[in-house]
Amino acid sequence: MVRDECGPREVMRATAKEPAGSMSWWILLAVAVALAADAFAVAIAAGLVLSPLTGRRVFRLAFHFGLFQALMPAIGWTVGRTVHAYIAAVDHWLAFGLLGVIGVRMVRDSLSPSGEVRPFRDPTTGWQLVLLSVATSIDALAVGLSLAVIGSPIILPALLFGAVAAAFTAAGMALGRRLASAWGRRVEFAGGLILIGIGVKILIEHILA
Repeated sequence: MVRDECGPREVMRATAKEPAGSMSWWILLAVAVALAADAFAVAIAAGLVLSPLTGRRVFRLAFHFGLFQALMPAIGWTVGRTVHAYIAAVDHWLAFGLLGVIGVRMVRDSLSPSGEVRPFRDPTTGWQLVLLSVATSIDALAVGLSLAVIGSPIILPALLFGAVAAAFTAAGMALGRRLASAWGRRVEFAGGLILIGIGVKILIEHILA
């Protein structure tokens, strides 16, 4: 059975043999969408637990996810093969750990007694925002390296990756808020499971690649 490979790393491998600088914008857009998929799913989880979903919260998460999605390929493009070889050995474990910790915390909080007062953890502020931004942009490091290998410039692709990730994040948060109105108190449990599932997906994809 052949596994369907359509993630950002697979798209970049498929184009790695193209002449230097010849990558089309359609391919870059496909990579941007693939990179934004995890950010979209995490944004849905964030939208599930945020009430009210204010414009400021949407902006914070969309801005940071977009920023990291633009910075990571630039870093991968800059550091080159040597440093990236070490990062690639642990990046999937890092993403799995970050998403897993936050997801488990959300599931645990959702199972606490309904009368218990517990602190609300806003995923659009503090360390949770930074950790989620890093975890959802890990793959972009490898994409940046691939762009360097084929001789492609990085500034415009990085801006495209960031813009698409920001748009997907805003849309995911809006969708998550709509789902939350129907799910009630179960939304935090569902949001935690989504984060854990994304972490497991990233880990399995890298192990099988």
